[in-house]
Amino acid sequence: MIYKFKGFIPVVHESSFVHPQATITGNVIIGKHCYIGPGAALRGDWGGIILEDGCNVQENCTIHMFPGVTVVLKEGAHIGHGAVIHGATIGSNCLVGMNSVIMDNVVLGDECIVGALSFIKEGEVFEQRSLIVGNPAKKIKEVSEEMISWKTKGTQLYQSLPKEMMKEWEVCEPLREIPADRPEQEKLYENWKKLKNE
Repeated sequence: MIYKFKGFIPVVHESSFVHPQATITGNVIIGKHCYIGPGAALRGDWGGIILEDGCNVQENCTIHMFPGVTVVLKEGAHIGHGAVIHGATIGSNCLVGMNSVIMDNVVLGDECIVGALSFIKEGEVFEQRSLIVGNPAKKIKEVSEEMISWKTKGTQLYQSLPKEMMKEWEVCEPLREIPADRPEQEKLYENWKKLKNE
């Protein structure tokens, strides 16, 4: 659902997909080829939220801030299932792992990777290509070329997903038995393996 708040109407580029069970409120700007999953809440009531092109915010993520702050996800930022971003700046081509919490005034440099379940405390600043894990989270090493290549290819899947959702996604009733002509998931997996190896 998309909600106007105090005169601010969210702006969503036509090439992006916002699931109807996501909630987008107020001062939110979503760029091109972004994916917002079901259960995600982007609440631009006290401040702003900007998603640059090619970002994805997966299922059950929360993005919010203290008053007067703008949260920025730079181009190609990848926010894993259940993560919380509160008042932070996420650099371009970063990966925030599932169920991580990124607190206020955190700045992640470009191409950082945050491990699942990590907690980054308020005000932390990480240089580009930091691999960050733990509670409290710390940089443990540099992100390798292999790691950033893997991350970039995963994000490319999400960047192609909005177009697929607009073409293939529709509300339906469940079947009561498996049809003989049911599509094979294996073909989708083969496409994923091909993308990973390119």
